[in-house]
Amino acid sequence: MDASLAAFIRDFGEICVVAIASLGSSLGVLAAALSAVGGIKKCYLQNKPIPGVLVVYIAAPVSQTIYGLILMLQLIPVMNKSPYLGLFGIMAGLGLAVSAYGQGKIGAAAADAACETGKGDPKYIIALGIIETVALFVMVFAILGLGTIKGPAGG
Repeated sequence: MDASLAAFIRDFGEICVVAIASLGSSLGVLAAALSAVGGIKKCYLQNKPIPGVLVVYIAAPVSQTIYGLILMLQLIPVMNKSPYLGLFGIMAGLGLAVSAYGQGKIGAAAADAACETGKGDPKYIIALGIIETVALFVMVFAILGLGTIKGPAGG
């Protein structure tokens, strides 16, 4: 592999872990926030109290960005072992992004249901926690996988 291409893949993947995870977090927050704002409007129109837990539903996808940052900080010291670690970073970022977006969609449904019924918050938070576990698995398994990557022969 050409050295400049290898450096590009390595550096691009390093950045993509956080960038792609952040994109997923942003889309997840957007999905949850739009639904929560609609739910707040319903509450106002019906003179019902606004559930305070809506903030949890909106903010939940942000954690995947933090996981991406943690993973990037673990990737940086070992990036010279293989340029393919850049692809590893991109794939891990995608895993985190999908989890964040899914969490936002769950948060959107939870916000709508909470505003409509005023019930079920613990069950909705459990649903958010299950998909959060997927993100944690991506981060932890990726970090564990980094320990198995061998450096270049003779190096």
